[in-house]
Amino acid sequence: MVLAIRFSNMIVNKFFDNREKFKLIGEEKRFNTIKGITNSIIRYTIYFIAFTPILETIGIDVSSLIAAAGIGGLAIGFGAQNLVRDIITGFFILLEDQFQVGDHVEIGDKSGIVEDMTLRVTMLRDFNGDLHIIPNGYIEKVTNKCRGNMRAWIDVSIAYEENIDNAIRVLNQLCEEISKENEKIIEGPTVLGVTNLGESDIVISIVAKTVPMEQWAVERELRKRIKERFDEKGIEIPYPRRVVIKDQKS
Repeated sequence: MVLAIRFSNMIVNKFFDNREKFKLIGEEKRFNTIKGITNSIIRYTIYFIAFTPILETIGIDVSSLIAAAGIGGLAIGFGAQNLVRDIITGFFILLEDQFQVGDHVEIGDKSGIVEDMTLRVTMLRDFNGDLHIIPNGYIEKVTNKCRGNMRAWIDVSIAYEENIDNAIRVLNQLCEEISKENEKIIEGPTVLGVTNLGESDIVISIVAKTVPMEQWAVERELRKRIKERFDEKGIEIPYPRRVVIKDQKS
């Protein structure tokens, strides 16, 4: 049985890895998802075929049992209600293309990258490295963070003593440069203007639209380039300061 599963997985993987020869066109992530589902279906089929003779050996007439109660009754008889629910939900997740392998999703209180998906479970790798194995039947709400353009947002602080118009002008020039240089940016970056007045700083916000999963990289680049440009132009970014007054009498 183990050899049969390994052999079938090898055939399926080879087929999808050489899909160009078969003129199959589509997204890489979608093919990875379908490959995982196909391997899952074949694995369960092999399990069923392998265990049928075992049941007959111990005196259980599988054909009569299926004919009498039906496949659904057989599943319930073996206490497999949750398994049936997981498989049905997994089928509809695939059919409706709710998410694919490689997508960044949020399922319940868990979030991360979909590492693998079968008809029964979805494997989610969070950014701490933990692997969450979630039965598909428990998936009620999914937030897919890889569909459409992503938003990159950063807040830039300047001192109250600085000229706001000058700071915005410098930021606009820098944003134009980054927009031409960075292919991951779809729209912007756009300087929104002053969005908050803090205790010791004036906050200017910048927003951009990026390709999926690249919003954090764009935010990091923006922060680095802004710091360098502010240093070049002599624009102060405020930071906490402590003034110590020494008593001359002592």
